[in-house]
This record gives sequence, structure tokens and C-alpha cells, in this order.
Amino acid sequence: MHIFERKIKKRMKHYLIRAGMSPYENFTPAYEIVHNSIGSNVGNLVYAYSIFRTLTTEDVKLTPDYYKINPNRADYINANYDGYIIPLADAFRPSFAPKLKKYAELINRLTIPVYVIGVGLSIDFEPNLNQSFEFDQDVKDFVKAVLNKSSIIGVRGDITARYLTKLGFTEGKDHTVIGCPSMFGFGRDLPIRNTTITQDSMVTINNSPKSPKHVLDFIDRSAHAFPDHYYIPQWLRELRMIYLGGPDLPGKGSNFPYKVAHQLYQEDRVRYFTNVPSWLEFVGQADLSFGARLHGNVAAILAGTPSIIIPKDGRMRELAEYHDFTYLWANDIDDNTNILDVVEKADFQKVSKRAPENFDRYISFLNENGLDHVFKEDPNVKNTVFDQRIEKVDYYPAVKSFVACSHEELIGRWAGIFEQEKAVEKSKSEKKIAQLQKQI
Repeated sequence: MHIFERKIKKRMKHYLIRAGMSPYENFTPAYEIVHNSIGSNVGNLVYAYSIFRTLTTEDVKLTPDYYKINPNRADYINANYDGYIIPLADAFRPSFAPKLKKYAELINRLTIPVYVIGVGLSIDFEPNLNQSFEFDQDVKDFVKAVLNKSSIIGVRGDITARYLTKLGFTEGKDHTVIGCPSMFGFGRDLPIRNTTITQDSMVTINNSPKSPKHVLDFIDRSAHAFPDHYYIPQWLRELRMIYLGGPDLPGKGSNFPYKVAHQLYQEDRVRYFTNVPSWLEFVGQADLSFGARLHGNVAAILAGTPSIIIPKDGRMRELAEYHDFTYLWANDIDDNTNILDVVEKADFQKVSKRAPENFDRYISFLNENGLDHVFKEDPNVKNTVFDQRIEKVDYYPAVKSFVACSHEELIGRWAGIFEQEKAVEKSKSEKKIAQLQKQI
């Protein structure tokens, strides 16, 4: 008697994920500007990218929600998806509170699991958790709704954990610190190259106008210590400015590139990345990354490049401490602080030493929530289903400065924006017509 083994293919699971775009989508800069598919900050693409790579298996598919929160779509979501994955940044803040309300309403209508993979509190560098916040009740309602649909919530750091505990939720039962999921997308080991950093090194810089003046001054003069330097902006408004030449950012002064008249733009030393693979490839060529942007430095770390981050608030501080980034506190910077002295004293391998422990905690969080992932057999797995698909995408290169473009390219940029805006208006008109027809 012959016994035949039959392979039974597992049913494909299909998750909805909060993201402005899929890593497989190769949108033009004009499209991203008009549709804001980066969620106003291209750093959002980094943690979404890592989650896609972590959770995409032969039996799991992820589809972006394109940042749409519509409680009336609950029935559709229940019928078409096996779960809803919601990675968040500093969502516990006043401006995001209305979206937390909508999320709570939507989640309460869902019958599928909901997984919050990272969320943080927006707060000052020296946090005062004894105070009450105007969004406290919105956070409570959101967290309660999620916990009714999942085992435990992952928060970005100790400050957020203490905040949720103050609101009545139990650490270890309702929430646990997992850091930023962007740090775990490529596996348990996170090697940083031992580069030789000199004045001749190529370095990448990231910055935020929200940093204190003395920090902006330090980053500006530090850039000049390395003639071969590139500034990598992240805001959507910076993408529009580099792509079209304006409008300028609010603010003034020479210590930050508020306008394309700034030296960085005029010398074509600005690169804006509209996708993660191109970003990682570029920063991977640098000997050093430094600045005041979280994911600007995370991108460098993922590419194996030594990085120095200057946290400007509590949300960045808790991640810097949890992941043991090489950081420089703003209060330790003065007019005499020299970037080369900081580099000489820095331990760039700290983050690598902490990475395995944090990775294991992250995987335990995924396992507790019953989420499958690519790291079950190999914590440093290569050539995943995700990787194979990514390799087939011919991603757009970095956007270069408006002032360095030919007239033909400038015309093409404006034409691209016009076409996208025209398409948006057409879509809005078609929706209005459809609504009117339903009323007849």
C-alpha cells in the first residue's frame, strides 16, 4: 500500500495595516506630495517597512489602509481582513486626539483582532506625568477598545508605559515596552560598521526646526566640519520645497534650511528619499549620520552606519534610552562642543549590544498576540518573501534640489503636480455625483 503525502496549503491571512503606502508601491514624488502618502513625515515609512518585512510570509498578506479611519467601513473590514495592525508614533498628543476617537469607534465595531505595534506619548524632554492631559480620556477609550481585540499593546518606551500605568492600565498585562518596530525588521543582530571618521568623511545630517537654537547652531557648524556632507529632510513640506522651490518653511535664520536659498540647497547637498530602499542605500555609504531626527538616524543604523542622535523631546528620549542609541543630550551642548570630539568619545556599538535583548522582547510580544512572523526559524533570516518582491521594484532615486534641475525637469515636476491635483479634483467630483445620485 502506497502512502501519498499531500501538502495542504494554509489559508492566506490578510491583514489591514495603518500605512500611507505599501513598500511595494513606487509612487512619484508628485504623487506623495499631493496625496501625503508619507503621513507628513517620510520617517513613517521606516517602521511600516520593517513591520511589512517582519509579518509578510507565504501565508500572510498586508494591505495599507492609506491612513483612512472610517467607522462606517467596519463591516467591510470585518468581511475582508483577518486582523488590523496599527503601528503608531507619538499618537498620544492633542492634535491626534480626534483620530484616536475615530479609531476607538471603529475598533469597537470590529470583530477581528486589532494589534497596536508601537505607540508613544508626546511630551517634554523632562516629562511631568503627574499632570493631566486634555487627551487622557481619548487615550483610555482607545486603549480599552484595542485590549478588547488583542492580548497586549506595545508602547515605545518607559515614559509612555508610566503614562498608561497612571491612567489605570497594568504594565506587563495591558501594555509592554517594545521600542520602535523599525529597529527589528532586519533581524536580531544589528551590526554597525567600524568606520574611520575624519574631516574627509562623507556624512549625512538630519535636523528639525523644533530643536533649540543652540542645537541648530551645533548641527549647522558640525556640518561644516565635514566638507562632504548631505542633508536629508523628512517633512512633507520639505519635499514640496525641494521639488518645487517653495513655499518656504516658517522660520528664519541661517542655522536651518528654511528655504531653497539656503547654502545646502544651492550647493545641491540635499537629498529627499521617497522610499526606504533608496534611503538605506545612500546612508549606507556614509561614515557617520548625526542630527535631531529619530528615523533619520534609525535609517542610518539599519544601514550599519554609526549614528549620533540629539533627542529634543520625551518621545525621542524614551526611544534613545530603550535602544541605547549613541545620543547627545541638548543640555550637554554649548558653543564649544565640537562634533569631532563627540565622535572620538562615542561608543557606536552600544545599539548593537542592546539589539538582541530588545529583539527577543519584541518577538515575545508578537507571539503573545498570536502574530506569525519570518523570524520563527531564523532570527536573522535573509531572502524572505518580502525581500524577493522588493528586489523587483525599480525605486525612484532621491529628489535633488530644485535649483540644480534643468528647465525641462522643472517643467516636468510642475506638470506632475498639476496632473495629480487634477486627478484628485476629478475623484472628488465623481464622489459628489455618486452621492447625489443615491439621494435621487
